[in-house]
Amino acid sequence: MERIEIISKVDKTLQPAMIQPAQGGGERPLLVALHTWSYSCDQHYDGYAELCRKRNWHLIFPEFRGPNMRPEACGSDLVVSDIEDATAYMCSNYSVDMKKVYLLGGSGGGHCSLLVAGRRPDLFAAVSAWCPISDIALWHTQSMERKNCYGDHIELACGGDPSSDPAALLQAQLRSPLSWLANAVNKLPVDINTGIHDGHTGSVPVGHAVRAFNALAAESDRISEADISFMEANEAVPASIAAEKSDPAYGENTVYLRKVSNQARLTLFEGGHHIFPEISGEWLDRQSRGVPGDFSDGAPMENTVVELSK
Repeated sequence: MERIEIISKVDKTLQPAMIQPAQGGGERPLLVALHTWSYSCDQHYDGYAELCRKRNWHLIFPEFRGPNMRPEACGSDLVVSDIEDATAYMCSNYSVDMKKVYLLGGSGGGHCSLLVAGRRPDLFAAVSAWCPISDIALWHTQSMERKNCYGDHIELACGGDPSSDPAALLQAQLRSPLSWLANAVNKLPVDINTGIHDGHTGSVPVGHAVRAFNALAAESDRISEADISFMEANEAVPASIAAEKSDPAYGENTVYLRKVSNQARLTLFEGGHHIFPEISGEWLDRQSRGVPGDFSDGAPMENTVVELSK
């Protein structure tokens, strides 16, 4: 990985990123991979780098204003612009297959992946999000109840407490994927994954992933709030909506819920706040700009389970 700096088109600051170009000649896919909530581009990119080495893809891992505890970060307009800039940099400087430009992230990176899917559905061929936060105001309430640090981070980013300050609530809404995902309906394939135990062994209750799917799904395919509450309380899927079979790509990590609607797929699997980069890579590689999403099961594979940093 090589560290570079890209001039922001908005505020002309130098924004860092880590890159790993593909080897050899000819056009290759590009993966834009996003760091987690509390981290930066200098940390936790190994799983994405290995994925791109194996598949010989271009990779960029941008800073997009760093940890989500400042107004400039946490889904701001600057964040979206920086991801646009990072994508443009790679497409301008390397031989990129423009039909295969992908966005991938987990946890805070999953939040930002879904946010960008809603704000710029034209930019990518497909988006893969793992254990995402979809509603910042709700996650603030959940984090304050759990007495972890993320509620404080949200107040720093939003300029106050969203539960009591209308201006902070507006900021939380603007920084939430749920406010934008309607723009992405049937515009590009979106794959959303989360472990059934997240919110118990991890920091993001599974309802965030489910509600993001609901925002992209046909009304008749949406999952009820009663079923979401059951899943969050019991770390299990109601029998009435449980998957009839597992997906071979997930191996021993049983798939408990699988829903596909419009151009979106939701998977709840045996695990917590985790990502399987190989599963994302295999699914993304089957997607191409302008072609309906391929949501068929994946092939059996050797998976590396990566616990997502917060």
